Amino acid sequence: MKFLVDMPLSPAVAAWLAERGYDALHASEAGLSDASDADVLSRAREEARVVVTADLDYPRLLAMTGSKGPGLILFRGGDYSERESLERLGRVLGTIPNSELSTCIIVIERDRIRRRRLPVGPTA
Repeated sequence: MKFLVDMPLSPAVAAWLAERGYDALHASEAGLSDASDADVLSRAREEARVVVTADLDYPRLLAMTGSKGPGLILFRGGDYSERESLERLGRVLGTIPNSELSTCIIVIERDRIRRRRLPVGPTA
């Protein structure tokens, strides 16, 4: 499984994923520090990477295009500490099969984790 960690999240998230054997890249490492959300999605799609972000625009962009990917893991509901982010991300990776990560939007909230298959409609 390959991941592209977006700018709102720490490069430590990409390092944590890499330590666990995943191919993980932070947007800053990929030359995407100032890239638009659409460009980040395009790069992730080209490289078959799941985007990990806290940017709420991504589900809307996926819905507007009716895209089947890339997969998305979205942190919602405020600022998460690095420890909280890694704990919740670990929970996602431990419960949702890798084969589904690339075809879903996974929303991590304080009290729950939701999963929605792609493509989603314009009301996502």
